[in-house]
Amino acid sequence: METIKNIISGVIEGLVTRKTGGLKGDPQVLLEKVLTKKELEHIKVSYFKKGILNVIVDSSSQLYNLNLHKEDLLDRINKKSLSCFSCDEGAGLDKKSRELLVKDIRFQIGEIK
Repeated sequence: METIKNIISGVIEGLVTRKTGGLKGDPQVLLEKVLTKKELEHIKVSYFKKGILNVIVDSSSQLYNLNLHKEDLLDRINKKSLSCFSCDEGAGLDKKSRELLVKDIRFQIGEIK
């Protein structure tokens, strides 16, 4: 009975990982780890699909600020996401899975609820 439970949880975890493009869990959680509290008040993740993270920003000044630090932000997100894999199951990942998980971040102005 225990093996069926493990198999089902493994399948569900695989589906979640595939749906988020390799990220375990919510991309919002990774942003919370790499951004300041002040920056987090002005953003919301819209979607994450095929390595592209779309983030809604509430003002043009925040949009400009985030675009200035876009490359650094990409590096920090990918380092955090790979460190999450290394502590969980990084040894079992193939080369394709170790590639950059977030390829691009796109910012757009919108309403934060």
